[in-house]
Amino acid sequence: MKPKLIAMLAGAALLAAGAVYLIGRGGGNPDDEAALSGSAAALDAAATGEVANFRAGAPLALPEVRFVDGEGRDRTLADFRGKLVLLNLWATWCAPCREEMPALDALQAEMGSERFEVVALSVERNGLELARAFLKEVGAAHLGLYTDTSGKANFTLKAFGLPTTLLLSPEGEEIGRMVGPAHWDSEDAKALIEAALAAY
Repeated sequence: MKPKLIAMLAGAALLAAGAVYLIGRGGGNPDDEAALSGSAAALDAAATGEVANFRAGAPLALPEVRFVDGEGRDRTLADFRGKLVLLNLWATWCAPCREEMPALDALQAEMGSERFEVVALSVERNGLELARAFLKEVGAAHLGLYTDTSGKANFTLKAFGLPTTLLLSPEGEEIGRMVGPAHWDSEDAKALIEAALAAY
């Protein structure tokens, strides 16, 4: 074989090996694991299968986000300090949001505790009643009702697509996020939450 052809074949083999490595590692997350802290690296490694698109990162302080609960009372994310929080931003007009809501409800039913809570925050401009009716329609009996009718939460949290799900540490800092829907009641998702509970 000519040296040039050998070099080309060797390069192609190297690229193929690299692709296999990236597909096989953790969640396939592009972040350099060595650059992540121990807690973030553990969370990144747990992002596999159904939650492979989850991106862990260094804890990030969040600006204040205001919304109301099912009783119309003013709430903020600070109300959930002390718990690991899976904050899901959704709306009734978002088809993928509607599809994943039962899975979020199942995750809350199974894993909700004094240490962990799923907070499904509707950014429904038409208010509480539309969101309440939808949760009832899909049988989401374990999720609290929270709504931001101003729509500011999307911009404040830089969630430019729905659904967007943020994982918040007990200190209220963002430690990772996932853009798009997921099977939150899957074993992969539960393993991710268990890893976060162990790390934070």
